[in-house]
Amino acid sequence: MTDVAEVAVGAGLDVPESWREALAGELDKPYFAELAAFVAAQRAEHEVFPPSGQEFSALEATPYDQVRVLVLGQDPYHDNGQAHGMSFSVLPGVKTPPSLRNMFKELDADLGVPAPDNGYLMPWAEQGVLLLNAVLTVRAHEPNSHKAKGWEKFTDAVIKAVSAREEPVVFVLWGNYAKKKLPLIDTERHVVVQGAHPSPLSAKLFFGSRPFSQINQALEQFGTEPIDWRVPDLKAK
Repeated sequence: MTDVAEVAVGAGLDVPESWREALAGELDKPYFAELAAFVAAQRAEHEVFPPSGQEFSALEATPYDQVRVLVLGQDPYHDNGQAHGMSFSVLPGVKTPPSLRNMFKELDADLGVPAPDNGYLMPWAEQGVLLLNAVLTVRAHEPNSHKAKGWEKFTDAVIKAVSAREEPVVFVLWGNYAKKKLPLIDTERHVVVQGAHPSPLSAKLFFGSRPFSQINQALEQFGTEPIDWRVPDLKAK
């Protein structure tokens, strides 16, 4: 492990084993150590989400060689108890946020999958859906507070590493921010599903876009299993 990577690990930013080879070049760059130091300093002075150790939950849940779909979010949820390191997802027992509620509404309209009683998307991640945010930490109640501190360089490298894989992947880019990442993707080999963001601000455009069936159609064309988008209810009915 290089000195730079040791600094990052010492600050709590330890990239999961399955991703280290693909991202080795990033972990050795000075910016990554600076990013780790920034996050550590922020945690010392402020409440920061997700909790320490959960920054790379998405990479942990979906190993590099198992990614079949990449869904790109922007910033972690910034209210108490919401963010746990996977875009759009919240832990069991946490109220489903508006963007995710809209995703579930569209999923029902698109594929007839009813909305669950929770927003814990681990069943998606375990099937190869990488739920990646562009920025992986945020100060409590201050959206975009960790923007332009180095996370974007790192997550751009994640996108490029997934694009570099031989196996085709479906990249899901919702909203103008995510669509700016299109140049990082080899569109000759991979499929890109683009559309409006599911947030309440743009939900009118998101509804009816049928992204979930588009993703599954692409996977079937690749010769792989479609995603089972059902999220189990956690409470007995």
